[in-house]
Amino acid sequence: MRGILFVRLLFFSSVACIIFGSIMYYQTTTDNVLTGYSEENELLTSISEDSDQENDAGIENEKEDTDDSSSSVDDKYLNFLVIGSGGISSIIIGAFFSEIFKITILISLVSPLISRSKNSADLLTRGRILGFIESNAGIHFSALRDFLGLANGVTAYHLQVLESKGTIISWKDGKLRRYAVSHISINELDNVRNPIMGTRLAILEVLSKSGNIGLSNSEISKKLSISRQLMSYHILELKRYEYINDEQLSKRPKWKLTDLGNKILKTSYSLEITENS
Repeated sequence: MRGILFVRLLFFSSVACIIFGSIMYYQTTTDNVLTGYSEENELLTSISEDSDQENDAGIENEKEDTDDSSSSVDDKYLNFLVIGSGGISSIIIGAFFSEIFKITILISLVSPLISRSKNSADLLTRGRILGFIESNAGIHFSALRDFLGLANGVTAYHLQVLESKGTIISWKDGKLRRYAVSHISINELDNVRNPIMGTRLAILEVLSKSGNIGLSNSEISKKLSISRQLMSYHILELKRYEYINDEQLSKRPKWKLTDLGNKILKTSYSLEITENS
């Protein structure tokens, strides 16, 4: 909620600075042009009436003082334009680099406009989103939007409505925001929030293909072309979470997937495929 208020305050204050600076700068510039034209006429008249050099110098100094004053006023209003432009630029840059900030911006500025134009298609769109999240727990905002072919603002608005009603939940994952249905089980939610990626996912895939035979550290290391030290580290972590076990009590155990390991492999793999598609 604080993020939404901050974005709205930053946006509207930036727009206000730009509008105020533009109006005052234009008005000041126009006044300076008219004043300069009038002073030029007065200067020519004074020169023709009085050729005294001291008077000419005094007029020139007065004109320079006026020019300096108008220049400082112009700079003051230009600062408003710079501040306003900087605020808008920061919002755009933040949306570009962070999905979480982009969602906050959409909810703050776009969702209120969409909520005013409610129609019968909203329920259908919301149902599509809910069904997709239920089938793909842990999906993040951009992947959901692209898969369903929705606009940024529409996606953010319906996700906000679903979350406010308690139908779905969301959480931060680095720069991403992920979603799941609210009735998801605790175990499944834990698996979704901590998906196996990278080297550990590759290890589980290799062990899955080996079936009941299993593979040793050296065999896995050879298949994945990684060092034994790095392999040992990942194997110990997978064992700690009970994703793998060794049924042979020997110096070179054969590692096999547990039921939990098979389940987390399917969850992580399906999530990766969905987001990449």
